[in-house]
Amino acid sequence: MRAHQIMSRNVITVKADTSILEAATMMVDHHISGLPVVDACGKLVGIVSESDFLRRSEIGTQRHRPRWLQFLVGPGRAADEFVHERGRRVGAVMSIDPVTVTEDTPLQDLVGLMEKKQIKRVPVMRNGQLVGIVTRTDLLRAVAAIAHEIPDPTADDQHIHDRILRALEAADWCPLRLQVSVRHGVVHLQGILTDERARQAAIVAAKNVSGVKEVHDHLCFVDTYSGFYLESAEDEAAMAAKQTAE
Repeated sequence: MRAHQIMSRNVITVKADTSILEAATMMVDHHISGLPVVDACGKLVGIVSESDFLRRSEIGTQRHRPRWLQFLVGPGRAADEFVHERGRRVGAVMSIDPVTVTEDTPLQDLVGLMEKKQIKRVPVMRNGQLVGIVTRTDLLRAVAAIAHEIPDPTADDQHIHDRILRALEAADWCPLRLQVSVRHGVVHLQGILTDERARQAAIVAAKNVSGVKEVHDHLCFVDTYSGFYLESAEDEAAMAAKQTAE
């Protein structure tokens, strides 16, 4: 498998001058742990993640060192830490020069990068432009797809996959972090819904694509205000059956 087969395509991004508060709110609302940072031309310039918010003056978690240790740390590092802990814009806290991959990067190489660099997400690039992102959650979903015992895709499946993606991504209600798996005409939809009405719309859109035999719903609903999380009826039924069997 390669990066383009599991990456999330509807990537939520911020700019370097986005406020820390806005970026943190976006991460909470969309249940994501990191955001690519792009410039006015859409060029990737950094990554901001949940770890960048651990040491913040707003919540009193900034570093407090004894004076002697502060001397050993040195003024340069202390100044960097001050900016990171008190800066008001994403550019002050983001990691620059992020590790990236291409759409054709094998998952084995991608995972090796994540382990070596100790990172949780890798932007996917095409000709210098951000086209997707792979996170540990996406890798987990790939493993889950195997659990559904889906055989290898055919050439026709790739065409179905591409047509479904185009149909859904063109819609205003397209699920967040959308993933589409197609095997022998059987479609599996994964992603996050913020409006339950989009579930049926996504299923209908997939069924309308020529060659589709079945559509399985693995879309989960998340209320952006309360954080309430609801699995699809199909996945809940499968889990209940598994627990009963055990």
